[in-house]
Amino acid sequence: MRTYALLIADDEASFRELLQRRLGRKGYLVKAVGSGTEALEALAEEEFDAAIFDMKMPGLDGIATLRRAREIQPSLPVLILTGHGSIETAVEAIRAGAYDYLTKPCNLAELEAVLEKALERRVLEVENQGLREALRRLGDEVEIVGRSEPIRRLLELTRRVAQGSMPVLIEGESGTGKELIARAVHLWSPRASGPFIPVNAGALPAPLLESELFGHARGAFTGAVAAKPGLVELAEGGTLFLDEIGEMPLEVQAKLLRFLESHEVRRVGETRIRRVDVRIVAATNRCLTDEVNAGRFREDLYYRLNVVTLHVPPLRERREDIPLLVEHFLARLGSAKEMTPDAMEILMQQEFRGNVRELFNVVQRGVILSPDRFIAPEDLGLAVRRARSGQAGAGLEAGPTGRLDGSASESGEPFPTLDEVERAHIARALERTGWNRAQAAQLLGVSVRTLYRKIESYGLRSGM
Repeated sequence: MRTYALLIADDEASFRELLQRRLGRKGYLVKAVGSGTEALEALAEEEFDAAIFDMKMPGLDGIATLRRAREIQPSLPVLILTGHGSIETAVEAIRAGAYDYLTKPCNLAELEAVLEKALERRVLEVENQGLREALRRLGDEVEIVGRSEPIRRLLELTRRVAQGSMPVLIEGESGTGKELIARAVHLWSPRASGPFIPVNAGALPAPLLESELFGHARGAFTGAVAAKPGLVELAEGGTLFLDEIGEMPLEVQAKLLRFLESHEVRRVGETRIRRVDVRIVAATNRCLTDEVNAGRFREDLYYRLNVVTLHVPPLRERREDIPLLVEHFLARLGSAKEMTPDAMEILMQQEFRGNVRELFNVVQRGVILSPDRFIAPEDLGLAVRRARSGQAGAGLEAGPTGRLDGSASESGEPFPTLDEVERAHIARALERTGWNRAQAAQLLGVSVRTLYRKIESYGLRSGM
């Protein structure tokens, strides 16, 4: 088991020493200092896996120390402690980049739990960095981002398939990145120096699509003032990517089948036959067997295309890739902004029916709407959703009187006030989520900022 190095900065010697002993017994290597300046000096000399800063310290306070610390070690997760808690302070700490915020005197078990989660995130970021380097070695042009097991398996199969010349069928929901996989097949193949030509097979009516793919002679139809080679010819020596193949008109499917059988094309209006060396990669978000059964897709063409099938998983089946994708999108947008931990928690719990494309749009929206360097949950523009169970009643339990509606019992127990019911309900949500404020806020249908305010207002503490 790995030993983690922690840095503690707190001007209260007794509390600092208590933390050092407690965490030291847990197996951490702990360095404890009494000021923000000393903390920065320590960070400049050695690497730490996480840090705990007191808010009120002589000289540099916790927030200032946090900001300077992230300049020295940008990925360092930092917990902020304070004996003067307020919602404004909590928000300021999170926006400054703190992983979380706890009020003194803090529950040490809660602090340890939050610290463990912060270290898990740190390990994930280090692994992601290693994967990014590996992907760069495979080729920056592909831009396939992920570390999950489904993506690893897909990339491994894609590399093997790329070495052949047989047709490839790529299946997956809209927005999953099917064209990126098609480009990977091309770039990792012996045809990489040839052209890669994408075309949407469902975007044009049959006559125009046939002309686009196979070309036409001069005068072949009204408006054909000059001979034109088709995309199949233009892809000579390379790869032709037919996106949305399930929407291709039946009459064009017949010509595509003939080409796959003979590797020969004849332009519309010509008798001359041309032999072409091109690989066909097709993609669809439909179930082609259903399309075949419905008579909308040729069965013989399906079997010609379905020599090798690559399935691109939806984002909900590889949620662990979301942090890496977010970082990739921020870099692609040229943004120096970062997601707060609460915002990332919310992204991790979204269904993303639009998959990677929808995630990119959400990140782009956050970059535009966030007023400062850090993107908070409210900047994402996402509707607050309940837990993934989707049950409308999730989180509803018996009230303080033992009845779901909170009414007085027949024995005459006092009728609870609305504040008492709300306080109990918030407490249950926090306990259910292990005091994960982002998850509790989502469960309750409120923003994290509102939840912080309610926790302070009702004097709620972990373990109560």
